[in-house]
Amino acid sequence: MEGHRTMEPHTQLTRAIRTDRAIIMGDPARVDKVAACMENVREWAFNREYKSVLGTYRGKRILAMSTGIGAPSAGIAVEEMHNVGIRYVIRVGSAGAMQHDIAFGELVIAEGVVRDDGLSRRYVPETYPAVPAYSLMHLAHRYAPKAHYGIVRSHDGFYTDDNAKVEAYWHSKGILADDMESGILMVIGRQRRMETLSILNNVVLYQGDLAAGVNDLVNEEGAVQQGERDSIVAALSILSDVGLE
Repeated sequence: MEGHRTMEPHTQLTRAIRTDRAIIMGDPARVDKVAACMENVREWAFNREYKSVLGTYRGKRILAMSTGIGAPSAGIAVEEMHNVGIRYVIRVGSAGAMQHDIAFGELVIAEGVVRDDGLSRRYVPETYPAVPAYSLMHLAHRYAPKAHYGIVRSHDGFYTDDNAKVEAYWHSKGILADDMESGILMVIGRQRRMETLSILNNVVLYQGDLAAGVNDLVNEEGAVQQGERDSIVAALSILSDVGLE
């Protein structure tokens, strides 16, 4: 494998997955929801926060894998996927709205990311942009035309003492939503010549209750759950089409 390990140490992926496209998410439980949308599903591994399955969608073989919470674990996942030949990666994740007009369950698709995490700065300076691949963004407009498109912010924690002040600042700059992994996905993707995209499901209204939205998602109720399904179907549809045009 030209210097690569036979099995990646954290994700336990190998080149035997035989695909170049993947859908990733933070929560291992969401892997099962992706699997329910695919055919010919095969469990691959479950080590630490990294649960993975393989399946087909519209005839394309796709890896689905969880990455845990935050940039460090997501960064490991992206690096190890690159090592086994993954080229296209779409994140389907949860986000908190940073604008009042984004309702529960509405999708936010990142045209760019404010890199407010620590890990991405170890790769490139803060002046380096975190942006998605045009090939995936073009298809996103086909499969998620009603989504909110704009800039999001990736950060490292929910419970910092100045969180409300920081969010108010980015709200004033027009940031659409907050998450924790999109920035590192796009930075590593560019460094490793991977094509990436982030499709986020809003689980928290701006200045709303974090627990309420997250509990809605966990309990499989309401608009938040529908948004999760919408994000998964959009991502799988994009991954099944990319490279065909």
